[in-house]
Amino acid sequence: MYTYDDTAGDKELKNFTIDHDRKDRIPFIKRARAAAKGKLQLYASPWSPPGWMKTNGEMLHGGKLKPEYDQTWADYYVKYIKAYAAESIPIWGLTVQNEALATQTWESCIFTADEERDFVKNFLGTTLKKAGLSDVKLMIWDHNRGLIYERVQPAYDDKEASKYIWGAAFHWYTGDHFDNVRIVHDAFPDKHLLYTEGGIGGTWPAALRLSKSVITDLNNWTEGWDVWNLILDQDNGPRHAGDVPGVHRHRNTIVNANTTTGEITYNPPHYVLGQFSRFIRPGAKRIVCTSNSDDFIATAALNSDGKIAVVVLNLQDHETFMRVWLRGKFVKYQCPPKATITFILQPV
Repeated sequence: MYTYDDTAGDKELKNFTIDHDRKDRIPFIKRARAAAKGKLQLYASPWSPPGWMKTNGEMLHGGKLKPEYDQTWADYYVKYIKAYAAESIPIWGLTVQNEALATQTWESCIFTADEERDFVKNFLGTTLKKAGLSDVKLMIWDHNRGLIYERVQPAYDDKEASKYIWGAAFHWYTGDHFDNVRIVHDAFPDKHLLYTEGGIGGTWPAALRLSKSVITDLNNWTEGWDVWNLILDQDNGPRHAGDVPGVHRHRNTIVNANTTTGEITYNPPHYVLGQFSRFIRPGAKRIVCTSNSDDFIATAALNSDGKIAVVVLNLQDHETFMRVWLRGKFVKYQCPPKATITFILQPV
């Protein structure tokens, strides 16, 4: 657990530094960007201000940002983005606060909807603009689908706050609530939607849930979907917050790396996520895709090369015959149980 400025009362952030990140984090990101040939969008999400800025005096267990540090905290975001830019790591997007209603045993900070709106309107939005960072995609909420409309509505209805906000980020931890995502789009069609965190086990049932969620969220106007998290070790860690019963407990993820043997294990969600990320490419446009069978759900996107990616999920626990239709022609397929299948179609 660390911050970029541990000096209590340092309102001017004279002691701000990202030196901690230069050991492992920044080299790792640079290697990932190189592997992606530079085409890797990064967004940042703060989990807590330094404890000296908060009402409870610590980074853990919720607490709130003290009003006297509103501007300092906004300046902190700017210093972070500029420091990473100086390392040739551009920050594409930014969330105001990770899980703004969660009091956790790890880093957390509470913002009500009105507090988040006012912080964006009076401090963060204006500070980003003054720093020449208006192109950074600022997202609010960054918590579960269940309350997404109630949380974004106060900020979106406020013209002064809304002009700084690119869209809403959301998670999945309290149920599906897929319609809430669509309702936000219907009410505020000029705003964007990004799924930013889904803690997930490494099993086939977890992969099935992943597939269903990605398909349904994309069909409800979501523009991207991220799994939490990229890679864990052989003990499903590291977890500096310890083993918290019922939360991220004994949870593996899409990839595990054994730091003793060097063995890499690709878990089922890795392959399911690849059905989307390999074939629905950056810049793709979602197009109409419907199913006339309760056995299947599907989504489709038109890629910039003119090809159509159709991702289909068989919801049944038995093999099922299906057809994929396009302009009066179809492909027949005998779909395995609970399978996620991608079809690449070339319109003629």
